[in-house]
Amino acid sequence: MASNSTKSFLADAGYGEQELDANSALMELDKGLRSGKLGEQCEAVVRFPRLFQKYPFPILINSAFLKLADVFRVGNNFLRLCVLKVTQQSEKHLEKILNVDEFVKRIFSVIHSNDPVARAITLRMLGSLASIIPERKNAHHSIRQSLDSHDNVEVEAAVFAAANFSAQSKDFAVGICNKISEMIQGLATPVDLKLKLIPILQHMHHDAILASSARQLLQQLVTSYPSTKMVIVSLHTFTLLAASSLVDTPKQIQLLLQYLKNDPRKAVKRLAIQDLKLLANKTPHTWSRENIQALCECALQTPYDSLKLGMLSVLSTLSGTIAIKHYFSIVPGNVSSSPRSSDLVKLAQECCYHNNRGIAAHGVRVLTNITVSCQEKDLLALEQDAVFGLESLLVLCSQDDSPGAQATLKIALNCMVKLAKGRPHLSQSVVETLLTQLHSAQDAARILMCHCLAAIAMQLPVLGDGMLGDLMELYKVIGRSATDKQQELLVSLATVIFVASQKALSVESKAVIKQQLESVSNGWTVYRIARQASRMGNHDMAKELYQSLLTQVASEHFYFWLNSLKEFSHAEQCLTGLQEENYSSALSCIAESLKFYHKGIASLTAASTPLNPLSFQCEFVKLRIDLLQAFSQLICTCNSLKTSPPPAIATTIAMTLGNDLQRCGRISNQMKQSMEEFRSLASRYGDLYQASFDADSATLRNVELQQQSCLLISHAIEALILDPESASFQEYGSTGTAHADSEYERRMMSVYNHVLEEVESLNRKYTPVSYMLLLYGCGFFIHLWHLLLLAFQLALSPSPRNPAEPIAVQNNQQLALKVEGVVQHGSKPGLFRKIQSVCLNVSSTLQSKSGQDYKIPIDNMTNEMEQRVEPHNDYFSTQFLLNFAILGTHNITVESSVKDANGIVWKTGPRTTIFVKSLEDPYSQQIRLQQQQAQQPLQQQQQRNAYTRF
Repeated sequence: MASNSTKSFLADAGYGEQELDANSALMELDKGLRSGKLGEQCEAVVRFPRLFQKYPFPILINSAFLKLADVFRVGNNFLRLCVLKVTQQSEKHLEKILNVDEFVKRIFSVIHSNDPVARAITLRMLGSLASIIPERKNAHHSIRQSLDSHDNVEVEAAVFAAANFSAQSKDFAVGICNKISEMIQGLATPVDLKLKLIPILQHMHHDAILASSARQLLQQLVTSYPSTKMVIVSLHTFTLLAASSLVDTPKQIQLLLQYLKNDPRKAVKRLAIQDLKLLANKTPHTWSRENIQALCECALQTPYDSLKLGMLSVLSTLSGTIAIKHYFSIVPGNVSSSPRSSDLVKLAQECCYHNNRGIAAHGVRVLTNITVSCQEKDLLALEQDAVFGLESLLVLCSQDDSPGAQATLKIALNCMVKLAKGRPHLSQSVVETLLTQLHSAQDAARILMCHCLAAIAMQLPVLGDGMLGDLMELYKVIGRSATDKQQELLVSLATVIFVASQKALSVESKAVIKQQLESVSNGWTVYRIARQASRMGNHDMAKELYQSLLTQVASEHFYFWLNSLKEFSHAEQCLTGLQEENYSSALSCIAESLKFYHKGIASLTAASTPLNPLSFQCEFVKLRIDLLQAFSQLICTCNSLKTSPPPAIATTIAMTLGNDLQRCGRISNQMKQSMEEFRSLASRYGDLYQASFDADSATLRNVELQQQSCLLISHAIEALILDPESASFQEYGSTGTAHADSEYERRMMSVYNHVLEEVESLNRKYTPVSYMLLLYGCGFFIHLWHLLLLAFQLALSPSPRNPAEPIAVQNNQQLALKVEGVVQHGSKPGLFRKIQSVCLNVSSTLQSKSGQDYKIPIDNMTNEMEQRVEPHNDYFSTQFLLNFAILGTHNITVESSVKDANGIVWKTGPRTTIFVKSLEDPYSQQIRLQQQQAQQPLQQQQQRNAYTRF
């Protein structure tokens, strides 16, 4: 996943080219800081964040921040303000400052200035550094002292610093709480300052006693100061404190509901709704049935649509969580809590046909979530209400192009997908409604409706051949202009057609699509449609579209990329001609497919560049080729039993060798080789899976299915031929059927189960097994999965001057190897999974030996260590102590991998190698030389005696 060519400025330990670039950049900025012109100084200061981003390692960051601290100490207030902004922008690099004491000392010296503005900037600077100096008592004292200042700018800065230190330091929060309380309750404190002091109390959550005292103070404020601004700020701080402490959340929900119900001010009601939404998202399990009931009553009674919309948004959020099950659970003392008779359902039914689109959308979402969550069988009326509400909302919003209507339409379509998945018997009516409305809808709505149709059809086979005609008629009508909406609609509707056609697109349908693409589409639209055709298994259509695009690209890399996709589509098209019980043409089909796959992999290799190496795509296609070759070899092996049966003496040989498998002749060895080959392929698929940290779940699931198919074939061979007694299929009995989210996965699961039944019954041979998996398990090609974005930038110290030059170390000493790294993300970090820790594995092997061959224990010959570190702000660092007792050159390899939040280890790389030369220590060398000199006269005397005797 990470390129080994990614090097840091530390890679050469002060001597390499990358280090020189970092030093030269820092020296250039240092010249600007030393300039006598204020403009050049400011320009140099504001360029530091870019330097930190480019070289994110402690040595440079420490030096740079010390230089900025000098500027802060001796510069004017404008320069100090620039340094403050740079510090706030580089917050995640603050922990890499090595000389924290010296850095803070230079900053803190300005706090004694007579200029209140300078003191204010210093206080804000200290507040920005609270994460690395949370327990500095001098900073705590300065903040407390500045809160009593008569300068408003300094007091506001002290409030900012107090909030930051309260969030980081428990001691400071305990000490400042009483001070804040006195200032808020004091008559001399202005109201605007009180409004700024109150939010500090949200950070008083370090222990239960502190949180309780802060809560009591806020309760007094809400009661004592009934003005709108004070109530809003106090209530919001109340909510944030409860959400952080997690102790008083139910009480806070009751308090907010009380203000929502009894306070006449709309501003307070809106704030209560906003905070209730926050608590509904963060802690839905703390909502009781009474809380939801009270919110429903308020929504039923309010005459204001804006407030009703807010309350319904809270209820729609809760309806998709565990809170809805609590609401409809059987309560002791109540005879019935049926969903049909509850106020929540009445409210949702009332709002489904509201003239406000937002209210109607939330009402429909509540009904949908209730219908999907409640597993009762007598919900027919509720299901019909949800379907009718969705239909009315669809008709209303599909005729409007406004952004609000489109947002509402997205909510309705998401509810349709969820309803079709949770209640499959309703999917047919939902699809018919979408197809009917598709003809009269606006283009923007049509695009969203096509996405919804494709999402439903991928889960359930609801689009039949009868609906394909209507879709083709609609495809003829649309696309008369070349606008962006029309282009997007062409792609979306083509995707629905591909799903409906079930891999068998008719000649007429192809002609209609090609005609529309030739008239109004651009190359990018054609490419997107070809991609969708490949995903849905329409490889013949995809091949023709890729062929038409070959001459429309301006780069040879793009040409080779499109050519490889064309060859892959052609190869997959060859495999669609396979039919069950017809093995005569199977080998020819596989051979023809392999021919095009080899052409495609050559083009794909040519399409790769250093910035886009296409490593995942190449590895996946290589595995696909090897899998087809393994299937071909397996079929040939099965056929060889007919053409080359066992010899007549096979039974005698088997009895002599004591191996019953020899009765089958040489086919037993061939089957064993096939089994090992499939297991090897499964292992390679597993390695590809572990190396794909940034892959989406569908891609990983596909790789996992390919791995399972290989394992299933190997186990089938073992059970039927090699060792029936030891083969076990328990781990394949329910291979992910509960996680099958698409029709493709369900077909794969059905094939797996069928294979298991056939093998266990032993009524049929294994040739049909391999054939069926070839037809179904490999007919899907992961089309586009671009360059993986996660990478690591590793730096090792000590490092040699030249990468090929070894590091010298004495054999009686140990080498302390420091490994630093920076996690480099793409544009969307943590999109599918997040990094919990980085696993670093260090190993050393002896490359060449020098000196005498002493007998040294095996433990001293190699080093094998592993450590796990948690990156903080994408930076991690650790050390290893290595022993090199054997004289010679050793090869040290540092390999990194990632552990995600679920505990799964991903082999992302990179892999870094350095050389170490172990030298003999001077004292041992001196002793050895003395022993050699003492032995030389004795050896000469022995030689003379030998000559004399001769």
